[in-house]
Amino acid sequence: MVTELLKKYIWLVQTFIRAGERGLNLEEISGRWEERFDSPYSRRTFNNHREAVEEVFGIRIECNRSTNRYFIGGSEDVSDEYAENAWLINTFTVNNMLSLGKERLSGRIAVEDIPSGHRHLTTVLEAMTENLEIVISYCKYTSSEASEYTLRPYAVKEFAKRWYIIGHCVERDGLRVYGLDRILSMEVTSRKFRMPRRFDVDELFATSFGIYIPEGPGQTIRFRTSPTEARYLRDLPVHSSQNETAADEEHVTFEIFVCPNKALIMEFCKYGSRLEVLSPAPVREAVAAELRKAAGIYTSAT
Repeated sequence: MVTELLKKYIWLVQTFIRAGERGLNLEEISGRWEERFDSPYSRRTFNNHREAVEEVFGIRIECNRSTNRYFIGGSEDVSDEYAENAWLINTFTVNNMLSLGKERLSGRIAVEDIPSGHRHLTTVLEAMTENLEIVISYCKYTSSEASEYTLRPYAVKEFAKRWYIIGHCVERDGLRVYGLDRILSMEVTSRKFRMPRRFDVDELFATSFGIYIPEGPGQTIRFRTSPTEARYLRDLPVHSSQNETAADEEHVTFEIFVCPNKALIMEFCKYGSRLEVLSPAPVREAVAAELRKAAGIYTSAT
């Protein structure tokens, strides 16, 4: 029910963004609604949706009383005003377009099956909104048995096609990260918790690669690639802190500032001979050791 309402709010926002500053009158809005959802759209329902859109996304659908036309002021910039809102609008818009496309363009659209745990995402967001503890049954990849944890969900984070909860685990008395796709069941309790002051998930992971909570200070890591590979890395950086520091005809050198972890080592390894870690020495050697181990599998006698 919540997801269906969100889809309708997103559709309404996108309809007004496309209409621009000229906007739409109630008859035009109702016609487009009926064409999309195959149901009547009353003034009362529209006004309820206007209020919900403002509450959920902070986007106000205004009315020009002299023309009785509704519009979003500065609609061309509305999706960029807040990153979180932009992400939500874009995600739902793409999902809606893909759903419609699969119906109307059968055999012409292919999407990946992503185990991101969407079935729990709405529940987590609702618990976060009310600052309510949740109880989860969780099974790690390294275990065949599930464990039960009580969490105070502080934030959610997406990484590598998966969603994660970041929160205080009561049983383990510390900040932990849990993958939504590994959660077998989830229950929202009536127990309230207080958010830590100035908590910011982006700040928490600013010097981390992936979903690991940093366990030490960040380090400057230098690596270089060919000019061709550099074009890809400029568009899809290894880390948000990535900077280009030098370039010549043979190599382009980059720097990132992170706390090294296993995920980062494996990220470097996936580039094979197309990327060389220059420093610091422990990171360079860790990457080299993994690559030697992989090469040994293929060079050993069978």
